Amino acid sequence: MKRKFVTNLALVLFLNLLVKPFWIFGIDRTVQNVVGADEYGFYFSLISFSLLLNIFLDLGITNFNNRSIARNPEKLPEYFSSIVGLKFLLAVIYALVCLGAGLLLGYGKDHFGLLWALILNQFLASFILYLRSNISGLHYFRTDSLISVLDRTLVIIICGILLWGNVTDRAFRIEWFIFAQTAAYVITAIVAFLIVLYRSKYFRFRIDIRKFASILRESYPFALLILLMFFYYRIDSVLLERLLENGKQQVGIYAQSFRILDAAYMFATLFAGLLLPIFSRMLKKKEPVEEMVSLSCTLILLPALLLAAIGVFYSKQVIGLLYNEHMEASSRIFSLLMIGFTGIAISHIFGTLLTANRNLRELSFLAFTAVILNLTLNLILIPKYLAYGAALTFLVTQGYMALGQIIIAMLRLKLIIPVNFILRISLSIPLIMAGGYITEKYLENWYMGIGLLVAWTGLVAFALRLVIIGDLIKLLHTGEK
Repeated sequence: MKRKFVTNLALVLFLNLLVKPFWIFGIDRTVQNVVGADEYGFYFSLISFSLLLNIFLDLGITNFNNRSIARNPEKLPEYFSSIVGLKFLLAVIYALVCLGAGLLLGYGKDHFGLLWALILNQFLASFILYLRSNISGLHYFRTDSLISVLDRTLVIIICGILLWGNVTDRAFRIEWFIFAQTAAYVITAIVAFLIVLYRSKYFRFRIDIRKFASILRESYPFALLILLMFFYYRIDSVLLERLLENGKQQVGIYAQSFRILDAAYMFATLFAGLLLPIFSRMLKKKEPVEEMVSLSCTLILLPALLLAAIGVFYSKQVIGLLYNEHMEASSRIFSLLMIGFTGIAISHIFGTLLTANRNLRELSFLAFTAVILNLTLNLILIPKYLAYGAALTFLVTQGYMALGQIIIAMLRLKLIIPVNFILRISLSIPLIMAGGYITEKYLENWYMGIGLLVAWTGLVAFALRLVIIGDLIKLLHTGEK
């Protein structure tokens, strides 16, 4: 199982490294620079709002389906026919909830002018994730990896033509960015649907209320957990836009650093996407998971610590390279978000393990307390510190969630993490930070400094035997299948 995890992780990381950095820093960043912080901040607050209510599109079905198909692949034809109809029904409910909530928040015509398109995009994105949950649940990870980058590849092509192809003499508008995503999602959904149909060998669209109720009874614990997690991850930009007079600008400033966090978050999610079906199958077979937990922690925590060091020591250089305005404010936010990403990295391991073991009640209670903590801190800090206050809140919330999930995993699964592994990981933190301090202080060329910091992080990993080349080679060539 470890061999399957490592080889498929290598493939999905390779594909995503080819596509998603260019999407985020080439397309998304360029769009913000072209349309300006205010207009992009307006769009960003609306997309965050649509994501907060995204749970009504899914109600935990995707995670429930992924776990179920991984454990019982023969159930694919039955679930496929029922869930597709349920997803379309939920799309109508989601649209009504979004529009109603927008009215309650006092949204005007300019808000609703974009919101309807974002509602459609969220449905398409959710439908694609559901379809992919079938593919990864069957352990066709290579196919899932290709689908995972298809939509972004298409958006890059469409927006690249609009931004640099000289096909129009009009200034680029944020609406074009949204519609480009719509077109890409439609194509990707069709491709993914055909793949699942081929694997299922049977499909009949049906509206079966009894079956829907049965599925929702099984999936609602996943829904509650996802709702709470999305809430404390995305509420900050909505509160910035609503609480402050210059809210759109503050959201734009926050979005400049959050975009980089989102890029890192995408890659952390790739780990969770692979680990959920793997952990689910291992737990069903009563196989020990400690080695898989240690391996995944090593593979995700070391890059997270590297990003934290870059955020602490090279924030001004990174932000100055990417953006044209508000660099000083964004660089301070960037440092906090990159440190907070280490909490996200840990959560993607232990949270996924607990989800696979169906410890959803404990996770939901922890997430609920995180929402209370997040709202309280945001309401206190945003009026005083603006976007920086939201970043401080994010850092505290992610650290709280990571620590809580580790404790729950140790209590509920009797998980025992080797002391020597904990000591080696703990020792790597000051060593990597010291590398960041030295390279930033003594090297004038910051590109070279980051390059040496990356090399130093690798050296620390090998010196502390967190990564052993011989074991990796053995794992890839003669390991378990």
